[in-house]
Amino acid sequence: MSAPRGKTASPFRQPKAVWAVAFACVISFMGIGLVDPILPALAESLHASPSQVSLLFSSYLIVTAVAMLFVGWFSSRFGAKRTLVIGLAVIVVFAALAGTSGSVDGIVGFRAGWGLGNAMFIATSLAVIVASASGGFGGAIILYEAALGLGIAVGPLLGGELGAISWRGPFFGVAVLMAVALAATVAFVPSLPKPERPTSPIAPLRALRHRGLLTMGIMALLYNWGFFTMLGYAPYPMKLSAHGLGLVFTGWGLLVAAFSVFFAPRLQARFGTAPVLYANLVGLSIVMAVIAAGADDPTVVIVAVVLSGAFIGVNNTLTTQAVMLVAPVERPVASSSYGFLRFIGGGLAPYVAGKLADSGGLSVPFYLGAGTFLLAVPVLAGGHHLLRQAEQRADEGESVAAPALVPVRGASAGGSASTGGASAVIVAVGAHDKAPAIVDAAARLARDTGSPLEVVHVQQTAVVEEQAVDTESADQARAAVTAHLDRLASLGVAATGQVLTSVGDHAAASRVLARHAAEVNARAVAVGRSPRGPLVQFADDSFTSALTRSSSCTVVLVDPEDAPRDLTTDSLAELRDSAV
Repeated sequence: MSAPRGKTASPFRQPKAVWAVAFACVISFMGIGLVDPILPALAESLHASPSQVSLLFSSYLIVTAVAMLFVGWFSSRFGAKRTLVIGLAVIVVFAALAGTSGSVDGIVGFRAGWGLGNAMFIATSLAVIVASASGGFGGAIILYEAALGLGIAVGPLLGGELGAISWRGPFFGVAVLMAVALAATVAFVPSLPKPERPTSPIAPLRALRHRGLLTMGIMALLYNWGFFTMLGYAPYPMKLSAHGLGLVFTGWGLLVAAFSVFFAPRLQARFGTAPVLYANLVGLSIVMAVIAAGADDPTVVIVAVVLSGAFIGVNNTLTTQAVMLVAPVERPVASSSYGFLRFIGGGLAPYVAGKLADSGGLSVPFYLGAGTFLLAVPVLAGGHHLLRQAEQRADEGESVAAPALVPVRGASAGGSASTGGASAVIVAVGAHDKAPAIVDAAARLARDTGSPLEVVHVQQTAVVEEQAVDTESADQARAAVTAHLDRLASLGVAATGQVLTSVGDHAAASRVLARHAAEVNARAVAVGRSPRGPLVQFADDSFTSALTRSSSCTVVLVDPEDAPRDLTTDSLAELRDSAV
């Protein structure tokens, strides 16, 4: 949370390994949008019905779903890089084979193989980027978010352009671009350490015995049912060329990316996870009902599909956060369980929609999709209290035992102070070289105000769209606090330690800290300057700014090279005068 004056970390100053995987992520996120513009042309060229063509989605997603149960085990045994490389190679081979196929059945089969490679890739890509990043995980997350936005937005556009030449173009395009990403990954991504113990191959299924994870997973299944119904069948009533469909889904993709990265966290901060999801699911249901009612009017369908991107972006991010909050198991296991359920919903939906469209008309599957969005609301309500309890557990955190004091004459931080039951000064610490100076400044503030000192670290689970990854292990988070407590004890300074947990961006971490400060009736929270540049802070919000907005106590910005500077209405002098 601190950096040398005048210097900020840039998300673009990353090792080649990060850039290689980020490029592969762009191509991966292009995957579905790349194919969407060619669905009508594919049906016409191969003399297939929309229901037959929809199986391209079903085979891809169902295989992805089943594979998600095992990729965690595979990655824990053979390593993240090997899993990533094999996944990319599988995508290259099966995308190329799909382009050479002369029948719908052949493409459906090759898309199934593509789904296997996709599962191996998406299960490891974010973790590899975070593990390979330099200068903190914030910049790596921004690159992943940029890859997401670029892939979702450009995929349909490129698919439309290549599809206007031939329906085979998008398949060959993916194969060529993924081959480039594969070569870069092999060349630049180093071997990463394996987990201390392999994940059990049946752990994801066992995890579904937990009510919270199962409830949120079923909600995700219902949501993805409606989502992939729209994605698989909306191109037909639009009656556009491949180029036109590419433009429509590019507009849709831009909204998905923008609302996933920028707006979802801010809506969550303002209204809470569950209320935003309730409103969002109802909004998606209304949009799908509009598409169903206006299936004979291309303009209505086009406008509704583009607008749905905003709701989908919010839902993708907050659904993943809800799952990760309630899951009482390790993140990789929770991700595999969640991925299995959501991809199963996405895979079954196009198949069922095809049968319904053939027998009852094109509007019927959209009405069913609207119904599944709406049905997800009471399912979420059934797990609402579990979500609330999970958020409260994150606020409670884990206490870190402080060592016995070893008084040292002339301690720079001032020695221990009599607390007398006074409200604590909390200092938020991160993993950077300025953290000790931040803690020392907070210790002086605690001494001068007669307050106890509490060292707090927030262990973050980063969420980007539908992917989540722990930015550090629980042991690493505890070690970050213990190191400060040991150093303070050697100086004769009394302090306690706390590790909190958060799911989401930096602003979510700051809200967890602010709630903790309110619960313990803290006198002040001391934080350091952010080492993240303005671009990163705009995308991921500033920890310090978000803390100031949400905190009910004084927030003090500590610059190790200057005296502490108060960020709120109270001055530092007023803060000291108000000490008990």
